[in-house]
Amino acid sequence: MKKLVILLILLAAVVFTAGCTEKSQENSTNTQANSTNIQANENINGVVKANESGQNTTEVEQNTTSQESKVVQVTSLEQINTSLKQGPVLMKIGSKHCGPCQAMRPMLKELATEYRGKATIVSIDITDSPDLATYFEIGYVPDTTLIMGIENGEYVYLKEDGTLTKDRLQAKIRGQMEKDVYENRINLALLQEENSTS
Repeated sequence: MKKLVILLILLAAVVFTAGCTEKSQENSTNTQANSTNIQANENINGVVKANESGQNTTEVEQNTTSQESKVVQVTSLEQINTSLKQGPVLMKIGSKHCGPCQAMRPMLKELATEYRGKATIVSIDITDSPDLATYFEIGYVPDTTLIMGIENGEYVYLKEDGTLTKDRLQAKIRGQMEKDVYENRINLALLQEENSTS
């Protein structure tokens, strides 16, 4: 019985990512190249200096990680619950086989840095965590929502109009590739959180 359930979950994960795979191969090469360039630019700054013999040499300096935050890779609900203690959680659910999902990674990393200490940016891969895909009833990826907290054992999500709901589907974020859409939702969550504590 357990094997059948696992097979059904894996089949569901394949079906969920089917919509992403059309452009996945086309985008994956570009995404990998862009990701490599972005990582190289973010992590290494080359400084040209003259050595004792007068020849130019390149000295590599590492950026400090204290200035940038990472997107939290989530594999359990406990990780989300822990993050919620620190503030709102922007949750992106995707797959490593989904081109648009991978294209969102640099933007999510920027958001994690911008909102460090105020909100947490988390990412769930349905390939690695099919049980979470089932729990959140994922129909397709990428799928993004903002979690405000937990009430009576259920997650409370922030809708676009600023109201709260326990129905995640009503709170899904549209405009998956536009950074300002995410910033607006996070800012709304932070404002609402500030108002509720005053």
